[in-house]
Formats: sequence, C-alpha cells, structure tokens
Amino acid sequence: MITELIGLGAAVVAFGGGFSWTRNFVRTRLRFVEAAHSRPAPWVVGVGAVVLAAPVVWLLPIVGGGTAIALGLGAGLGVKSAQKDRHLLGP
Repeated sequence: MITELIGLGAAVVAFGGGFSWTRNFVRTRLRFVEAAHSRPAPWVVGVGAVVLAAPVVWLLPIVGGGTAIALGLGAGLGVKSAQKDRHLLGP
C-alpha cells in the first residue's frame, strides 16, 4: 500500500516537473528556435524523455514504467504549452 503511494507520488512529481521545466525552457531559451515550435516537437520530446528515463526507472525498485511515461507526457505537454504561449511573448 505505501509503496504504491510512493510510486504514484513519484509519477505525479515527474509529470509536474517535466511539464514545468520543459515549458520554462522552451519559453525562455528556445523561443527563437523554429524546430522547438514545430508540430512534431512535443512528440519528439515526450518519446525522448521516456527513452531516457526508462533505464533510471528500471534501476529503482519503487517507481515503475508509469513514472517514465508520466515524465514523457509532462515534457511533451510542456513543449505544447510553450508553443501556444509563443504568440503572447512576441517575436
């Protein structure tokens, strides 16, 4: 019971951290990079985050594959959110 709650908490933190970090990074550092604002960019970032997190998640006994998927989903949605904010920030 407690390990499931720890795993769920880790997934929620991974989703939130992935979302907020990538959104901030794309909005501030990559705002003039056209590739970061292309249509497939959220998918590429999301899949890349899952692939990079998979070995780390495999080594940790409490968290599982859902945590890696939550990180990838959060990162991809963070990029998508930053793309939508681009028109608010100006050129």
